[in-house]
Parts: sequence; C-alpha cells; structure tokens
Amino acid sequence: MKIYKNFIRAIAVVTAITSITACSNFLDEEDESNFTTDTYFTTAAHAESAVNGIYEPLISITNSGFGGGTWMMLEFATGLANTSLGQATNIYLVKDLINNSDNGYGNNFWNEYYTGIARANLAIEKIPEINMDETLKQNYLAEAKFFRAYYYFGLVRMFGNIPIITSSVDLSSEQLYPEQASPEAVYDLIVSDLTEAESADIDWRVGSGRVSMGAIKTLLADVYLTMAGYPLQKTENYALAAAKAKEVIDSEEFGLFDTYDELHDPATKNTGEYIFMTQFAAGIQSGNWQPGILPYNLGISAYSAQTGGIFSTNEFADSYEDGDKRAEEKQFFFTSYSLEADRNSSVNLGAPYIYKHFDIEANEGSAQSDLNWCLYRYADVLLMYAEAANEAEGGPTTEAYDAVNEIRQRAELVDLSGLSQEAFREAVRIERIHELSFENKTWYDMARWRKAYNPETNALEDFVGHNFSYLPNKALTERELLFPIPTSEMQNNPNLVQNTGY
Repeated sequence: MKIYKNFIRAIAVVTAITSITACSNFLDEEDESNFTTDTYFTTAAHAESAVNGIYEPLISITNSGFGGGTWMMLEFATGLANTSLGQATNIYLVKDLINNSDNGYGNNFWNEYYTGIARANLAIEKIPEINMDETLKQNYLAEAKFFRAYYYFGLVRMFGNIPIITSSVDLSSEQLYPEQASPEAVYDLIVSDLTEAESADIDWRVGSGRVSMGAIKTLLADVYLTMAGYPLQKTENYALAAAKAKEVIDSEEFGLFDTYDELHDPATKNTGEYIFMTQFAAGIQSGNWQPGILPYNLGISAYSAQTGGIFSTNEFADSYEDGDKRAEEKQFFFTSYSLEADRNSSVNLGAPYIYKHFDIEANEGSAQSDLNWCLYRYADVLLMYAEAANEAEGGPTTEAYDAVNEIRQRAELVDLSGLSQEAFREAVRIERIHELSFENKTWYDMARWRKAYNPETNALEDFVGHNFSYLPNKALTERELLFPIPTSEMQNNPNLVQNTGY
C-alpha cells in the first residue's frame, strides 16, 4: 500500500517536463537549477519522473461536476445514458446528435491524450541516453510505448484521421503543424509500440498500478480486435486478437471477482479482476467522478456537489435478461438510497443510477474517494477472446463458450450453447454491452461493429439509421461514427481537415 500511495503522490506532484523551456539568455551565467530537456535526463530518477508524468493525463478525463465530465462523452454517444444536468451543454451536443467542434469534452480528450503522447515521445527520446540499470531502462521505455499506443488508440477511434507525432516538438519543429495520417498508419505505430513493449521484463501484474505485462497484452488484444472491424476490416486480425487475449487468460494472473460489490471496493484496486486502472488515493489524488454519478441534490451523499450528471436510461436498465444479477438493486444500478441526514431513511432516486462506480465510504462519510477508475478488467478480456475466436474459427469453440459463460455464471444466467456463428456473435456483443456498461467501452464497440444496441428489442441494429429511444425522429448517420476535431485545433493547424458532417 505504501508503494501504491507513493506512486499516486508522484503522479499528483509531477511537473510536466514537456513544458520546460530554456529561459532567455539575459543573464551571463546559467542558472543550473533551471532544467531544460537537454540537461534534465541524467539519472534513473529523472527517467522515473518523466514516465510518471505520462500517467497524469488519465486523471482529468474522469473529472465530473456541474459541467458534466469528459468521460461522459463516450456514454452519451451510445444513446443509453440520461442526465439531469440542464446546464451541461457538452452533454446535450452529444446526446441529442447535434455535436459540433466546440464540444469541450472532445477538446479535453484531444488535448490530454496528445499531452500524454508528447510526454511519451520525450521519454522514448531521452531515456536511452541515461546511464542506468538496463532492465529498468527498458521497463520505463515499455511503459512510455504502452502509453503512446494507448493514447493514439483512443484518438484514432474517436477522431479518425489524426496527426502522428513521434518526436518532441518545439517552436522550430517541422511537426509543429502536422498533417493527418490515415487510421492504418496510426494502427501500425500502435502495434509497433506494443510489440516492442512486450519484449520488456515486466511482471504480469504490478501491485502499484504501473503498466504490467497483462496491461500491454490486453491493450494489444483490443487493438487487434478493433483493426479486424471497421474501418480497417483486417479480418485476419481476429486470430491475432484471440491469441493475445488467450495469453492473458492462460497467465492465470487474473480472475473474475466473486461479487459485483468488489468492482467498487477500494480494497480491491489493482487486484483480482483488474488489469489496468487510473490510480487515485483519498487525500492525495481522490477519485473525482462521484459527483457526476449522484442524483441531483437528493441529499444522499456527503459530497456537496451532487449533479445528476449521468445515469442509465430506463430502457437500458430494463434490457438485462430476467434473473440477471447485474440488474438487481445495488449491483450495476441503484434506484434508492439512504439520506445523508438520516441513514435510516431512504429516497427514491427516480432513475437507475450507476452503482458499479459508487464509492460507499466516500459518499457516506469522507467525500474523498479512494476508488480507482478501471481501464481494463478481466471480464473484458474474456469477451474479447470469445468474440475474436468465434470469428477466427468460423464459429464458437468450446473455449469461446467457456469464456463468455464464465461471465454469465457470475450473473446467474444460463450458459450459452448450441449457437451458430452469427447467433453467438450477437450474444457475445450484447453480453459486452451489458457487462461493460458505463465503462467507456460501448461506443467504441458500436463504431467498430457499425451496429447500435436497441434496448427495447434487446437486439443490434445497423448503426446508420438507428434511433435512440428518446429521439425517435432523429437517426444516427455516418457522421456520428467519429467526433469532430476541436475548433481550437482546426484554427491553430491549417493542415487539418475536419471530419465529414462537422
């Protein structure tokens, strides 16, 4: 626990090396305490601090308040989320299919992810020059390459044709106004970075929350699975995705939690089902999404801000199979809770709010959440494997059934069996939507499948032409398969071309 807390503290106080510039030479004598990128990277401690800084952009994505939260963008784009926040313009731009390039959520994703890429580039560029333990050096480089891949993976799926920047940039750099690259070129870089990261001597699981071999291979499985779908449709990658997910399964380092309560218990972070998480610690860098998942001012929490920022539509919460434990009260969702002023009295929340992200201790007492934000968990890997193996093998194998049924058994549902390739494909996709709901997974799946989920029929429909339940007279178009490049980027870089429809 001490190692974990120290790691969080290091991320919380890290100074962005990418922002360090040399001061003007108005003094004859250089100030040796004024670091530049040319003088900083001299010790192993410098390498560690540079890599710590690459983790930091993950934190702001989960911020939630009366303006909503950046992470919510991917949830409202599915049509399965609702809100009580009247003033959160960015939510309604996405939710009501009127999105534009002024959306602050998209701008935050773009800025934070490219900040992470810039820090990764600098680490990859400078760490090899440091005289230090070679194994530790390669591990730091693997972390940096993992993150460069992770950030590019998010950007290419959200924005499509994006600039590739692989070296540090200053005002004199040729890449100051980069042109856009094709998605295929971005994926080539992602795969290259991750396969190089795989060669490092990193443990399968790292208790402090640093990048692990499990995280590297899980991300690579996700990348291969996405490349097999739209827009690249490299279907030969289904076999690669299945093989990589199988490596994670066969490592036996990860396993499903016995209960869903463990998904939001601070004591379980970086253990069991969790493969990779954004790290938080109460009192140092507290988990910051609690206000957004609380009902608006119903007085159930110790938090002063209770915004009603995001909750499930009734249709989606009702779409789970009869008897599905995940749909029971205080499993994935909750519809009532005790009052902060009197824990013996409860209030009806009026909608299904998200319990899988709910920090009980913080809401009932400290208002300082010790929860981590999950980026990858073992259930995701099982479902990646089942989906990819079905496509690679021309139908469901015994191991593919075992993978998806392990998740269904925890949900107290009957096993899948005797399905055709098409029926199994549909079943696994819907299982992903239900199991990974509100974890920033579903919109990415919809985009690579070109399918949207209809909770009223419990079926997948063509993405283009699909109607959200609350917008029966307005359909999704190809435009919604990408988000708009932010206005500020379009204004700053004349070489960018806006996505179609924006």
